[in-house]
Amino acid sequence: MVIMGAREHSGNASGDHRLSSGFGGYPALTRPVIGGSVHRLEFTDESSEMRIVLLGAPGSGKGTQAKILMVEKNIPQISTGDMLREAAASGTRLGLKAKSLMDAGNLVPDEVVLGVISERLARPDAQNGFILDGFPRTTQQALDLEELLDQMDTPLDAAVLMDVDFDILMKRLTGRRTCSLTGKLLNIHFSSQEELDECADAGGELIQREDDNEETISNRLEVYRENTEPLVDFYRERRKLLTVDAEGPIDEVYERMTAALA
Repeated sequence: MVIMGAREHSGNASGDHRLSSGFGGYPALTRPVIGGSVHRLEFTDESSEMRIVLLGAPGSGKGTQAKILMVEKNIPQISTGDMLREAAASGTRLGLKAKSLMDAGNLVPDEVVLGVISERLARPDAQNGFILDGFPRTTQQALDLEELLDQMDTPLDAAVLMDVDFDILMKRLTGRRTCSLTGKLLNIHFSSQEELDECADAGGELIQREDDNEETISNRLEVYRENTEPLVDFYRERRKLLTVDAEGPIDEVYERMTAALA
C-alpha cells in the first residue's frame, strides 16, 4: 500500500520538491525530478507572513512540528477540532450551530467549518499568518478554502506534506506505550531500552491503547491515503506543494521544514 506522505521507498516519482540532507547533515533542497522546477517561497522580513496548510498521515509528526513553528514564527496553529470546540464555547452564531451538531453526534458541514475558519482568521493573532492543521481534508474543501482566502486577500503560501515511510508510521503508531506508573509516553521501537526498563523497574507496566493495534492503524492510514492523494495533486498543480522528509529527530525535521519555507 502506498500512502501519500508515507513512503515505501526513497525514490520520488512526483513533481513536488523534496529535501535531503546536505553536507554535514544540514538540509539541502534537491533538484526536482523531470517535470518539476525548483522554487522557494519568499517570506520577506517586512511582513514575515506565513500562511500554510500542513498535510501528513497519522504519526507523521505534523502536530509536533506545527507547535514548534507556531512558537518560532508567532503565528497560530489552527486545528479544526480545537477551533470548533473553541467556537462552540464562545457562543457565536456559527459556534452554537457547530455545538448543536457535535452534541448530536453529527458531522459539521463544510460551510459551517469555513465560517468558523473565516472568523478565526480574522482575529489579530492570525494577521501575520497561520498554520492550518486538519483542514482541508478533501479537494472540495481545498477549493472552498482557496475561495475563502482569496476573498480575505490572504492566499495560501504553501501546503507542506510531512513525508514518512509507511513502515516507520506503523512502528510509530503500533509501538506507542504509556507507563502505567508515570504516564510517560514511550515507544517499544524507538525509545531506548533504558527508558523502557525504567518503567518496569519502578513497578509499572507498558500499556498499549486498544486502538493502536495493526489492523486499526492500517485502516486509519488507508482512509488518510484515500482522502489525501487528491489533495496532494491539487496543491502540486498549483505549485504550492512542498514535501519534507519527516523521518529522524524532531529538530532535524524542523530544520528541513523551515529550509523549505525559507
